[in-house]
Amino acid sequence: MTAWAQLLGHGAIPPRLTLLLGGARSGKSRFGEELVLEAARGSGATYLATAEALDEEMRLRIAMHAARRGSAWRTIEAPRELASILSACGGQPVLVDCLTLWLSNLMLADQDIDGSIAALLAVLQARAAPTVLVSNEVGAGIVPETTLGRRFRDEQGRLNQRIAAAADCVVLMVAGLPLRLKPQG
Repeated sequence: MTAWAQLLGHGAIPPRLTLLLGGARSGKSRFGEELVLEAARGSGATYLATAEALDEEMRLRIAMHAARRGSAWRTIEAPRELASILSACGGQPVLVDCLTLWLSNLMLADQDIDGSIAALLAVLQARAAPTVLVSNEVGAGIVPETTLGRRFRDEQGRLNQRIAAAADCVVLMVAGLPLRLKPQG
């Protein structure tokens, strides 16, 4: 069974905008890759990577993701300018991995978060090709100890809500299993 059929039923057409939420190592990225490759049907898929390799552990994570994806993907790094880069992707299916790192990059660069989210939403609304966005659900954990940590948690929750409201399909990944939240059914 294909990933889209597992999620939406046999014969399902990939939605225009899908949000995959979940905790760390919940299977979000891997499932997103499956969805976008199926939507591309061999015509090529684009991976917008928001991570920056600022330390050795992150370099290893990025390398692991790249090795898993293989040559079927065109990878573009988009640590902060996500809206403009996504806008230039044309009609190819796109996987954005991940909104959580994008948000933290914006915060650390002291950029306009609300303006950046509004620009991203405008581009997402204009895209016709399937777009899958990966984001962490961070609100179910402990209250962060620092002011910055609490601000990040709150901003991440607001970002996820805004993207979920615009999305055609929202999925919560738990232990590698997709749980469809929207559309309900």
